[in-house]
Amino acid sequence: MTADTPQPRHFAPRGPLTGRIRVPGDKSISHRALMFSALAVGRSRISGLLEGEDVLATAAALRAMGATVERNGEDWIVDGVGVGGFLQPQGALEMGNSGTSTRLFLGLLASQGITAVLTGDASLSKRPMGRVIDPLSEMGARFEPSPGGTLPLLIEGMEPAVPITYRLPVASAQVKSAVLLAGLNTPGITTVIEPVPTRDHTERMLAGFGAQLDTGEEDGERVVRIHGPADLKPCNVTVPGDPSSAAFFAVAASIVPGSDLVIENVGLNPTRAGIFTVLRQMGADIEELDARDVGGEPVADLRVRHAALSGVEVDPAIAPSMIDEFPVLFVAATLAEGTTVTTGLDELRVKESDRLAAMAAALAEAGAKVKEMPDGLVIHGSGGKPLRGTTDTAVATHLDHRIAMSMAVAGLASSNGVEIDDVRPIATSFPGFAALLYGASA
Repeated sequence: MTADTPQPRHFAPRGPLTGRIRVPGDKSISHRALMFSALAVGRSRISGLLEGEDVLATAAALRAMGATVERNGEDWIVDGVGVGGFLQPQGALEMGNSGTSTRLFLGLLASQGITAVLTGDASLSKRPMGRVIDPLSEMGARFEPSPGGTLPLLIEGMEPAVPITYRLPVASAQVKSAVLLAGLNTPGITTVIEPVPTRDHTERMLAGFGAQLDTGEEDGERVVRIHGPADLKPCNVTVPGDPSSAAFFAVAASIVPGSDLVIENVGLNPTRAGIFTVLRQMGADIEELDARDVGGEPVADLRVRHAALSGVEVDPAIAPSMIDEFPVLFVAATLAEGTTVTTGLDELRVKESDRLAAMAAALAEAGAKVKEMPDGLVIHGSGGKPLRGTTDTAVATHLDHRIAMSMAVAGLASSNGVEIDDVRPIATSFPGFAALLYGASA
C-alpha cells in the first residue's frame, strides 16, 4: 500500500445508483496476461489491464527477471523471454498484498534453475503457502519459508523438474495454476485433478498462447494435463471487466431503493459468475445485455435494478465460483427478508484476513444480526430496512480490500453510514472505487 498512515472514510447513503459504469479489468486475467506474455517469445499487447497495486507487483517482478513490461498509452506491451528464460533476480521479489502473484510465481519459478526470495506486506506475510509448496516440492523445487510456511520465502527451482499427477486437496485455482505453470518447463505431462472445478482462466489463456493442454472429466473429476516443455507464442489480450469488482455494484444497486444501473463489459466466465447466480436466487433483478465473447471469455453488460431480496441457503458447491464475493453477498443478506445460511467457507479464513470473522464483526458493528459458524455465517436479514450503520467506532478492515469495499456498500444502505478504519487496501484491486461508487449514486 502507498502510505503508512491509515486513511479512514465514512460511506453514507447518497441515493439510487443509476446510469452506466465500467469496472476495472479482471484481476485474475490481468495477472495471467502479464505472466504468460513474459513467457512467450516476442511481443504481446494487453488492453484493459487492471492497474491496481497487486497487478503492478506482478509487472515489477517480471521486469526483475528480464521481461520488458511497459505501459503504452491505454495498452501494455510485454516483450517476453520464453519459457525457461527468466534471469536470476538481483533482489527480493516484492509481492505487496498479492496472494495470486505469490502463488503463481512460485509455480513459474519451481521449474526454472534460479533462486529467488519472495516478500510481501504484513497481511500477505500471514497467509500460508504450504498448499502450493507441497506439490511443487514433489516436482523438485526446494523451499525455505518463514515459520508457519509464510513469506518471506526462498525458492530454489529445479531444472529439469519432475512431472507429477496431483489431486487438489482443496478447491483452489491458485494451486492448480501454480502446478500447471511449473509444468510449462517440465519435460513430460503434468496432471492436476480437481474434485471440484475452479476458475479456468489459466487453462483458457495458456491454450490461447499455444500451450498443449488436455482437459476432461474422469470419474466425476475434472482433469487437466499440460505437456512440457512448452513454447508460447505472443498474443494480443483483451481483459474483460472483473466480475469480483462488478459484484460490489450489483449488490449496491440491488439493495438501494430506486437503483437502475448498467455495469458494462463484465466477464461472466461460469467458474467466476456464482455471485450473480446466488443474487438471482435471492430475487435480484439482473439482466444480461449484449452477451458476447472477448478473447475466449464470455462477457455481457449487466443491468441491475433494485429488488426485494429473500434469504437463501447457499449451496457450498457454488463457493469456488464466488469465493471472493462472499463478503459483499453477506451485505446483501443483511437487507434480505429472512435468513441466509452459508457453509463450506473454510477458505475464507485464510484470505487477506479471516473474512468470516472480519465480516461478522463488521456487520454486527453496523447493526446486522449475524452468527459466526466454523465454516460460514448465518445472517438474519432486515427485510429491506436500512442498517443502523456505525456511530462511535470504525469497522476494522484488517488491511483487506474486500472487507473495506463490502462495508462501503453497506454504508449506502444504512441510516448513519459506515465508518471504515482504512481505505488504503482498496487500491490493491480497485483504484477509484470510492469515486465510482459515489458517482453512480450521486
